[in-house]
Amino acid sequence: GLEPGPTRLATGSPVVVIRPHSGVSGDIMVAGLAHLAQANQVRIDELLGRLGLSSLIGLVKLAPRLRGGVSGLALDVSIPQEGLHRNMADVKDFLAKADITDRARNMALSAFQLVAEAEGRVHGRPSEEVTFHEVGAVDSLMDIGLAAALFDQLGAPDLVCGPLPIADGAISCAHGVLPSPAPAVAILLEGVAVRGFGAEGETVTPTGLALLKSLGAEFGPWPSMVIERQALIYGAKSFPGVPNGALFAKGLRTAP
Repeated sequence: GLEPGPTRLATGSPVVVIRPHSGVSGDIMVAGLAHLAQANQVRIDELLGRLGLSSLIGLVKLAPRLRGGVSGLALDVSIPQEGLHRNMADVKDFLAKADITDRARNMALSAFQLVAEAEGRVHGRPSEEVTFHEVGAVDSLMDIGLAAALFDQLGAPDLVCGPLPIADGAISCAHGVLPSPAPAVAILLEGVAVRGFGAEGETVTPTGLALLKSLGAEFGPWPSMVIERQALIYGAKSFPGVPNGALFAKGLRTAP
């Protein structure tokens, strides 16, 4: 493997940790990174404008959420559904126009490319020919664009994520009813640590998983660190009888 750079794994270097109790999705990633970056509503709206998503200003909010009597945060999104289907060329054009750093742009491009390649393998087509139904829609441009920009603002620190909870069951999508994990997610899970989950349905979305990989996540246990900021982040779904949410924390590494 690659040798760690001089700052990676060093005592005092910044690290972000995600413990995905009930899974991960694009909106969970945005909400967690927004909290860690201390991005208030003004900052979120400014980033939407920089991404070329001015029509979403005021429609994407970090809001308190109570689930099972435990308070946390969630991304409150009220985006109208659009009928547009985008391909990779459209996404590249969108990101080329965005007023974000090259590092943020490259992380976002990488996430979309990972999804396109996985969808291409599912449907037996080259990634350039894949038409994004859900993932190319404006909410995915928002999820991936904001998450990459926020992670960039955090300094693109080391990212450590716990094993992803994977459930059985069925998922309804543009292609009909699919088994869980969805075929594109199953492909993206190659090389990723997973564990069983005591509920049914979609726990990991293609957007959430592609973001983890494009942001350079390592999958493993908690690192030795001093926690500076943390929050429990909830997604749109609630799973009965199991721990819900994903814990996001950031801090500085300490000697093991």
